[in-house]
Amino acid sequence: MKRPIYLTLISAAVMLTGCSNPMEYVTPSTSAPSTPKSRNVARIRYETPTPEKEAKFHQTMIAVAKSTKLDPNYKKLSLNTPEEKAWFQKLMYRLWDRQITRAQFIAEGVAKYPDHKYEFTYIANAFQNY
Repeated sequence: MKRPIYLTLISAAVMLTGCSNPMEYVTPSTSAPSTPKSRNVARIRYETPTPEKEAKFHQTMIAVAKSTKLDPNYKKLSLNTPEEKAWFQKLMYRLWDRQITRAQFIAEGVAKYPDHKYEFTYIANAFQNY
Protein backbone atom coordinates (compact mmCIF):
# COMPACT_ATOMS: atom_id res chain seq x y z
CA MET A 1 0.00 0.00 0.00
CA LYS A 2 1.48 3.31 -1.08
CA ARG A 3 1.32 6.33 1.15
CA PRO A 4 0.54 9.57 -0.58
CA ILE A 5 3.67 11.62 -1.15
CA TYR A 6 2.35 14.65 0.78
CA LEU A 7 2.08 12.59 3.99
CA THR A 8 5.69 11.53 3.61
CA LEU A 9 6.79 15.12 3.00
CA ILE A 10 4.81 16.43 5.98
CA SER A 11 6.24 13.72 8.22
CA ALA A 12 9.77 14.53 7.09
CA ALA A 13 9.23 18.25 7.63
CA VAL A 14 7.90 17.70 11.14
CA MET A 15 10.83 15.49 12.04
CA LEU A 16 13.36 17.95 10.69
CA THR A 17 11.89 20.99 12.40
CA GLY A 18 11.73 19.16 15.71
CA CYS A 19 15.42 18.28 15.55
CA SER A 20 16.98 21.35 14.00
CA ASN A 21 18.49 24.33 15.73
CA PRO A 22 17.93 27.88 14.59
CA MET A 23 20.87 29.13 12.53
CA GLU A 24 21.81 31.80 15.06
CA TYR A 25 22.83 29.04 17.48
CA VAL A 26 24.73 27.05 14.88
CA THR A 27 26.85 29.77 13.29
CA PRO A 28 28.83 32.30 15.28
CA SER A 29 27.68 35.88 15.05
CA THR A 30 30.08 38.42 13.59
CA SER A 31 27.97 41.42 14.49
CA ALA A 32 28.06 43.19 17.81
CA PRO A 33 25.66 41.77 20.39
CA SER A 34 22.39 43.57 20.48
CA THR A 35 21.18 45.22 23.63
CA PRO A 36 18.19 43.60 25.27
CA LYS A 37 14.90 45.13 24.29
CA SER A 38 13.16 46.99 27.05
CA ARG A 39 10.14 45.22 28.35
CA ASN A 40 6.85 46.99 28.47
CA VAL A 41 5.94 45.87 31.94
CA ALA A 42 2.60 47.17 33.06
CA ARG A 43 2.73 48.56 36.55
CA ILE A 44 0.02 47.14 38.75
CA ARG A 45 -1.83 49.93 40.43
CA TYR A 46 -2.51 49.34 44.09
CA GLU A 47 -6.21 49.28 44.80
CA THR A 48 -7.13 50.39 48.30
CA PRO A 49 -9.43 48.04 50.15
CA THR A 50 -13.11 48.66 50.67
CA PRO A 51 -14.25 48.47 54.30
CA GLU A 52 -15.72 45.00 53.68
CA LYS A 53 -12.52 43.72 52.08
CA GLU A 54 -10.41 45.30 54.78
CA ALA A 55 -12.37 43.46 57.49
CA LYS A 56 -11.96 40.11 55.70
CA PHE A 57 -8.28 40.79 55.08
CA HIS A 58 -7.73 41.68 58.74
CA GLN A 59 -9.22 38.35 59.86
CA THR A 60 -6.98 36.45 57.45
CA MET A 61 -3.93 38.49 58.46
CA ILE A 62 -4.56 37.67 62.14
CA ALA A 63 -4.86 33.95 61.33
CA VAL A 64 -1.61 34.01 59.35
CA ALA A 65 0.14 35.93 62.15
CA LYS A 66 -1.01 33.37 64.74
CA SER A 67 0.22 30.51 62.54
CA THR A 68 3.73 32.01 62.40
CA LYS A 69 4.03 31.56 66.15
CA LEU A 70 3.60 27.81 65.69
CA ASP A 71 6.57 27.54 63.31
CA PRO A 72 9.91 27.36 65.17
CA ASN A 73 11.82 28.30 61.99
CA TYR A 74 9.89 31.55 61.48
CA LYS A 75 11.87 34.62 62.50
CA LYS A 76 9.92 37.80 63.13
CA LEU A 77 10.50 40.65 60.70
CA SER A 78 11.81 43.83 62.24
CA LEU A 79 9.11 46.29 61.27
CA ASN A 80 10.05 49.12 63.59
CA THR A 81 8.67 52.22 61.91
CA PRO A 82 5.10 53.04 60.92
CA GLU A 83 6.31 53.27 57.31
CA GLU A 84 7.72 49.73 57.40
CA LYS A 85 4.54 48.40 58.97
CA ALA A 86 2.39 50.17 56.37
CA TRP A 87 4.60 48.83 53.56
CA PHE A 88 4.29 45.27 54.87
CA GLN A 89 0.53 45.49 55.39
CA LYS A 90 0.07 46.92 51.89
CA LEU A 91 2.24 44.13 50.45
CA MET A 92 0.22 41.48 52.28
CA TYR A 93 -3.05 43.04 51.16
CA ARG A 94 -1.92 43.04 47.53
CA LEU A 95 -1.13 39.32 47.88
CA TRP A 96 -4.41 38.53 49.61
CA ASP A 97 -6.42 40.51 47.04
CA ARG A 98 -4.54 38.78 44.18
CA GLN A 99 -3.11 42.04 42.92
CA ILE A 100 0.28 40.29 42.92
CA THR A 101 1.37 36.67 42.79
CA ARG A 102 3.08 34.75 45.57
CA ALA A 103 6.34 34.97 43.61
CA GLN A 104 6.00 38.76 43.34
CA PHE A 105 5.21 38.99 47.05
CA ILE A 106 8.31 36.98 47.95
CA ALA A 107 10.51 38.94 45.53
CA GLU A 108 9.37 42.32 46.86
CA GLY A 109 9.80 41.18 50.44
CA VAL A 110 13.24 39.67 49.94
CA ALA A 111 14.35 42.79 48.06
CA LYS A 112 13.73 44.79 51.22
CA TYR A 113 14.58 42.07 53.78
CA PRO A 114 17.09 39.73 52.08
CA ASP A 115 17.61 37.53 55.14
CA HIS A 116 13.92 36.64 55.41
CA LYS A 117 13.15 34.55 52.33
CA TYR A 118 11.78 31.75 54.51
CA GLU A 119 9.40 34.12 56.25
CA PHE A 120 8.05 35.67 53.04
CA THR A 121 7.62 32.22 51.52
CA TYR A 122 5.84 31.05 54.66
CA ILE A 123 3.47 34.02 54.62
CA ALA A 124 2.77 33.66 50.89
CA ASN A 125 1.87 30.01 51.36
CA ALA A 126 -0.09 30.63 54.56
CA PHE A 127 -2.38 33.10 52.81
CA GLN A 128 -3.43 30.23 50.54
CA ASN A 129 -4.68 28.29 53.58
CA TYR A 130 -6.96 30.97 55.04
